[in-house]
Amino acid sequence: MKISHLVVQEIVHRRLNFLLAVFGVSVAIACLVGAATMLNAGEIQTEQAIRESKQAAEKAVRKSKQAAEKAGKQLQDEMRKITKGLGFNIVVLAEDEDLGAFHAEGTPTKTMPQEYVTRLAKSPIVVINHLLPIVTRKIEWPEAKQTIVLTGTRGEVPQAHRDLKKPLLDLVPPGKIVLGHHLHTSQNLKPGDTLTLKQRKFEVLKCHPERGSVDDVTAWLNLEEAQEMLGMQNLVNAILALECNCATVDRVAEIRGEIAKVLPGTKVLERGRKALARAEARNKAKKSADRAVAEAEASGTRLMADAEASGARLMADRQELTSVMVPVAMIGSFAWIALLALGNSRQRRSEIGILRAIGLGSRQVLVLFLGKALLVGLTGGAIGYAIGFLAGSRWGAAVDADLYQARWLVTALLLAPLLSAAASWIPALLASRQDPAVVLQEQ
Repeated sequence: MKISHLVVQEIVHRRLNFLLAVFGVSVAIACLVGAATMLNAGEIQTEQAIRESKQAAEKAVRKSKQAAEKAGKQLQDEMRKITKGLGFNIVVLAEDEDLGAFHAEGTPTKTMPQEYVTRLAKSPIVVINHLLPIVTRKIEWPEAKQTIVLTGTRGEVPQAHRDLKKPLLDLVPPGKIVLGHHLHTSQNLKPGDTLTLKQRKFEVLKCHPERGSVDDVTAWLNLEEAQEMLGMQNLVNAILALECNCATVDRVAEIRGEIAKVLPGTKVLERGRKALARAEARNKAKKSADRAVAEAEASGTRLMADAEASGARLMADRQELTSVMVPVAMIGSFAWIALLALGNSRQRRSEIGILRAIGLGSRQVLVLFLGKALLVGLTGGAIGYAIGFLAGSRWGAAVDADLYQARWLVTALLLAPLLSAAASWIPALLASRQDPAVVLQEQ
């Protein structure tokens, strides 16, 4: 008689016992596979949360940088407007210039070589730009019988290491004159008219609106014509410049130091403090924008760190739960199968006695019980894996990923028969060692 046939007959004859044993194995394997699937889903969820946090942080930083860049461009535009309205705010004067007289008269009285501006333009200095050499002096306008400030300019001198910039003051061509508000209104002049200044004819090029400063009584000529008229050929008495917005907090000291390296002995003055104060405020605003970017980056880093910490805590809680649930399920299943196997062996005492009496050996009886245990394990393992995987997948339904792992299926199909066989080993061993004579005599 084949052992396999006996195993099948035993399962068919005692279906309830077989189903209860399969149930015990299925519970243990379902707990194991379900816990593993849930942990896998938790890891994927944590990775997704970290990835989403990183994307959110990068988006926030990108928006902050875009806002900072936009604010920076606005600040640069505002700075351009301020400096345009301010005009030249750095004045380089001759070494022997009397600053008291300069402030009292409003115009310089000493001169310096015109080549100074060329030397300055060829230097690598970066704290100033828009270099403009001028001659300027108070003179009498005999034809109009009034005192004016005559200023001659050749236009801005380009710096060798800088790109060309739009000039703050347009070049006055030879034979042309630009008039301040008081001069053209007092003489009723307009662009295109001709006037006489010290017996020279000039065409009015432009008439400035009222500025409320010395500009209202200033006439601008071409530099060479003004030098000739004032007897200052190849000389200037001031070089005007615009402070670069890259200067440090102690601007004047830095500018003086840089200019002194190129033009030793010259004097440097700064004008337009209110306008420069507004420029400083805008520089501070730009720094605030940069700080906002840095804070956004730090916030993004904290967000990712918090997501990682939260995910780690959640995984630790799940692992702690799993570390308790799975062993309890395994021990309970082992005990359940062992009790069922023991009860089965007692119920089959007479059957075992008959089988032993007709020649079935103890080893074959042992194989009979263990064969049934292996079938219980395989069936329970397959059912338990299916239940555990479905339960774990349902719990992790929010995870957009395939949670199937072949290694857990293999583990279930190997572990379940081993668990069932181990639990059935002692009852099967006891059954195989029964003396058929004793058993049949009892019956």
